[in-house]
Amino acid sequence: MKRKLFVITFILALVFIFTACGSQGRGEEPADDRLAVNVFAAASLSNVMAEFEAAYEEANPGVDIVVNADSSGALLTQIQEGAPCDVFFSAAQKQMDELEGAGMVVEGTRTNVVNNQLVVVTQPDSDTAVTGLADIGNAKSIALADGSVPVGKYTRQAMINLGLLAEVEDPASITTQEVSDQLGGVEISEQGNVSKVLSAVEEASCEVGTTYLSDTVGHEDGVKILEVVGYDVTGNIIYPVAQIANPDADDAESAAAADFIAFITNDDAKALYQQYGFDTNVE
Repeated sequence: MKRKLFVITFILALVFIFTACGSQGRGEEPADDRLAVNVFAAASLSNVMAEFEAAYEEANPGVDIVVNADSSGALLTQIQEGAPCDVFFSAAQKQMDELEGAGMVVEGTRTNVVNNQLVVVTQPDSDTAVTGLADIGNAKSIALADGSVPVGKYTRQAMINLGLLAEVEDPASITTQEVSDQLGGVEISEQGNVSKVLSAVEEASCEVGTTYLSDTVGHEDGVKILEVVGYDVTGNIIYPVAQIANPDADDAESAAAADFIAFITNDDAKALYQQYGFDTNVE
């Protein structure tokens, strides 16, 4: 009986071995050994970065572009807390300045890529009394990013310039409650990034909101632009990109990160940014 069990066990072992070898011989997919480039990009860049990611990976099959999209303030915090990041593409200079001041930006890699514009949006069939930022206090409810989010800071700066908010040294320090109070007590729903602002307006959770022109591209059926706020009110909304010193990256990964930055900042890339509503006329 023992011999019979031994023979059966031996045969089953051979079957397992040959089956495993046979599956390898038929070209089973090997483990993914592509280089990973971790790109931290502002939420307002999500759509255009998806295009760049696909195009770059098609041209460079050995590289995996891993995009982490969120508000620039949230991404800054993640990087400062040690999250592995190879490329940071911010919606404002402030966050990049902090990383550069801390010695985390690879020297010579920082460059300004695009400009954007602040817009006031509502639903396409809205009967809102709001015509733009100057009378946004007439809204029943507003979707507004908090001050740590670049679009929230630019909105606050624009409101200061229009005389809606009191002058302060740092517009980002103005709390959402303070904005509400100075606008006469209007209800404000604080949001964590531009995508959430847009969703709040599209879903009619809020009557109006402030987001970027680029974020409305592809959402024409969901939102209506009440005003494109001029640079004379907001100031320039410049997006810088840079390579981040990643201690976990080897030389090949670092080289791939530098190459990806070159890919998204060359002259050929401008047409794609423009397609998504960005202004490429930057210095």
